Amino acid sequence: MHRQIRKKLLNLATGVAVVAAAVVMFLPAAQAAPGTATSNVNVRSGPGTGYAVVDTLRRGQQVDVQRCQGSWCYVVKPGADGWVSASYLSANGRPVNPRDPGISFGFTIGGPGGPQISIGVGNQAQPPRPGPRPPVVSRDEVCFYDRTQFRGDSFCMSRGESIRDLRRWTDRISSLENRGRLNVQVCSQTNFRSCRNYTTSASSLGDFDDYIASIRIR
Repeated sequence: MHRQIRKKLLNLATGVAVVAAAVVMFLPAAQAAPGTATSNVNVRSGPGTGYAVVDTLRRGQQVDVQRCQGSWCYVVKPGADGWVSASYLSANGRPVNPRDPGISFGFTIGGPGGPQISIGVGNQAQPPRPGPRPPVVSRDEVCFYDRTQFRGDSFCMSRGESIRDLRRWTDRISSLENRGRLNVQVCSQTNFRSCRNYTTSASSLGDFDDYIASIRIR
């Protein structure tokens, strides 16, 4: 009798060890967490505004958050992946604390090697909010649209930012929204050549419509 009980306990302990090993083995895949862009925001090659803009997110776009570092999170999505400021992300329909964004996504922030995952029952998915909403442009940024009247695909830039070569956005911009009356220089050639300045919003860019290759904000 005692021998049978000991055998059952040994089998149970072995099963627990196998499950634990599987969790550790597949932990990197479990690090992704759903997130939503709360506004138009740039996607950058690194965790900070000093890194190059590689793509943009539109308000309401869904992403997979892989990890967070400081106040930035690395997201995976259709198109170029990269880093997004946590101030422009929500987790399960809730605002993200930009000082500690990893907790909102179920991560414990670690060092440069990546975060540790926090496994628990507290990160339950919430129903998505109904209906798309128009982008909210802050007074500290300028947003650019591929259609007139501030419509269509868009991306945003902040004061002090510049893009020497718009690449896939070259000759696509048709309107710009500039609520903070920043000094916006749009140029028909790369490296800021053949330029025009705007200090207000422009629902149509006239002869610069679909004719912009570089931008800087001052």
